[in-house]
Amino acid sequence: MKKRNTKRIIIGMMLMLTLLLCACADKGAGADKKATGNTNAEKRKVIIDTDTGADDSSALILAAMCDDIEIVGVTVLVGNVDLEQSAKNALMALEMAGCDAPVYKGSNDTINGIKKTAFSVFGEDGMGEADLVHPKREAEEGDAVDFILDTVKSNPGEIEIVALGPATNIAKAIEKDPETMKKVKMIWSMGTAGLGPGNASPVAEFNVYADAEAYKIMLDSDIPITIIGLDMCADEAQWTDDQFVKLSGSGETGKFVAESFGKIREFYKNNGSETVMNCDALAMMCVTNPDFVNDRTNTHASCIIEEGETYAQVIFYKEGFTYDIANNDFNYNVCLVTDVEKALYFDNYLKALH
Repeated sequence: MKKRNTKRIIIGMMLMLTLLLCACADKGAGADKKATGNTNAEKRKVIIDTDTGADDSSALILAAMCDDIEIVGVTVLVGNVDLEQSAKNALMALEMAGCDAPVYKGSNDTINGIKKTAFSVFGEDGMGEADLVHPKREAEEGDAVDFILDTVKSNPGEIEIVALGPATNIAKAIEKDPETMKKVKMIWSMGTAGLGPGNASPVAEFNVYADAEAYKIMLDSDIPITIIGLDMCADEAQWTDDQFVKLSGSGETGKFVAESFGKIREFYKNNGSETVMNCDALAMMCVTNPDFVNDRTNTHASCIIEEGETYAQVIFYKEGFTYDIANNDFNYNVCLVTDVEKALYFDNYLKALH
């Protein structure tokens, strides 16, 4: 009886030792997983294509603050400001967010080589003329279009492009190597008027108007595209004076964003509005936070490139709706965001800075 009990005790001790060793192994594996669970390999790989004004800068900062996003590079082009200023603004925004993603300079004109001069509502430097832009780094030597293509080739099916400005860099990449660009996972475009009015004209939005031919090339490329239009950043999504005060008092980065909006706030007030649109950061929030998007619809999107009053208008044909004057044989090439949590936009942005 004594021998049997001794044997049982020994077996029990061996089982306990085995369980303890397994638990330690699991704990070690868990520690490794925790340490590497936020590695670049597991993050969403994003290229941000931008004509960096204050709104684009705020969007860059939002993306850089997101733990699930790896900004593999920023490509810039002319739009809100000239090409050199666009690069400097992007570098400064990344620096404010503690991000060292490379910046590449791209298009200095439209896809047809015709420069368009646009009035910047963000001031001459695109950042409120508040002496904010003193980046410590410089843009890379390479070309933005080549960077886009090389990155997509190296990461087929993984790269998402967030287009915050005109589509010129993207269109040039498509024309240069359409097969590689078909390996882009998703293009997110802050562009078009959505289902509402435009700002460049009654029917056209600035990013499309700046190079409508490029936008059409992008729409016709068969690359998956999600569009966030102007209508999503209207009404409750607009930022108020009180919110800018909160933003300015939220820390160095918040103050940087608030001050960069100084000129556009003046512009809005001079035109009778006490609130300001920030569409680029809202579009980026759709990218970084899927719960922010309430509804979307599949559409066929067509961009008007004929000169006239409707130049740069993007028309959306909704899937499941039959149109009398069309043959309805559409390729539903675009997902259009049609509802977001507008009332939560500013608070979500403020939280993301901390």
